[in-house]
Amino acid sequence: MFLSSQWVSVAAAVSLTLPAVRGVAPPSLPPQSVFVDPRSFAVLGQNALFRASAFNTTFNPTSTPLPFFQIIDNGFLDILGRNPSFHEIASNPTLPFANEAPVYIPALDEIFFSSFSSPGNASVNNKVNRVRMAEVEEALKASKGSAVNVTVTPLDLPETVLSTNGGSGPFRGSLLFVGNGLGTLPPAVTLVNPRHPHNVTVILDNFFGRQFNSIDDVKIHPKSGKIFFTDVQYGFSLGIRPAPLMPNQVYRFDPDTGGVRMVADRFVRPNGIAFTNDGKTAYVSDTGSLQNPMRTSDFQTQPATIYAFDVDPISERFVNHRVLAFVDAGIPDGLQVDMSGNVYAGTGDGVQVWNPEGTLLGKFFVNMRTANMAFAGFGRLVILSQTKLFLARINAGSVNLEG
Repeated sequence: MFLSSQWVSVAAAVSLTLPAVRGVAPPSLPPQSVFVDPRSFAVLGQNALFRASAFNTTFNPTSTPLPFFQIIDNGFLDILGRNPSFHEIASNPTLPFANEAPVYIPALDEIFFSSFSSPGNASVNNKVNRVRMAEVEEALKASKGSAVNVTVTPLDLPETVLSTNGGSGPFRGSLLFVGNGLGTLPPAVTLVNPRHPHNVTVILDNFFGRQFNSIDDVKIHPKSGKIFFTDVQYGFSLGIRPAPLMPNQVYRFDPDTGGVRMVADRFVRPNGIAFTNDGKTAYVSDTGSLQNPMRTSDFQTQPATIYAFDVDPISERFVNHRVLAFVDAGIPDGLQVDMSGNVYAGTGDGVQVWNPEGTLLGKFFVNMRTANMAFAGFGRLVILSQTKLFLARINAGSVNLEG
């Protein structure tokens, strides 16, 4: 992703001409952060070089060095706290090792996540990796805050864990993973022991005898403990799955009874999913503007939108469909909700955050496609940006996902 120099110069010039106004621009900023007043770019002028693509350009009008906190609303300061920090903790420029399915296991102080699949190759599975957070903390302390590159350990999992793309938990002590499937092998919901030998239990791999398209993301309802997941045809678009057999929609699975049913439809590409702490509100991202991950700019008039729903207290169907936000960079991929109800989404420039009213508060800006993120305990947000892994220390934590 990049931002043209002409666009930077225009936006930056406008931002410098506007005075700070009480209640808008904060009097002081935490380290590694910059405030971008929305009034500074509300009018760019007829001769400005406007962005032509949400996928090829991002918005960094101050040209601040990466990574940094881009503050757009004062509410973001409450999330950041008094002494936030933002650091690269692992990298591999030749391998997209940090893509999706982040799950933090508190008992081990370890975070697990998956690498990117191999487009067009239905015979190569992706990897589930592990990072020890204690090693991260020790490395950052020794480096005095500079970028570090900690050990990323791949797990040796059986082929029943296929093309892992979504994760949640811990669920009854296990990692909860969902996958795209691979070739004719079915997408599945699996439980993985986070401890060696990482034994696997498949708990769902069909809808009344039909394969799902490509199960994309998953969350546990924080009150009922039921499992909710999105199913979308990205596996087919990537060339690792057959043509889809069912609509793109959201499902509810009861792991105790085995019952599975659809709870929401009418999406172009349902993707990320998350719940508020009370379980009354669900969020689902529709990434219809990325219908084919290999051709990113073909469908820009389709949704790149996060929708909110009420969760019916009896059936747990998703009702009262409404818009939370439309993103400006890439798509809203994986979703998380913090304990205050703020919504986090992996996007084309990092992680963006909105309050429950849909106000964009700020961004964890890395200028890279970021598919997902997860809290590794209170105050530690781990961000997955393909070839890089980041840690932001902030004043927020996730909802309780233990079912």
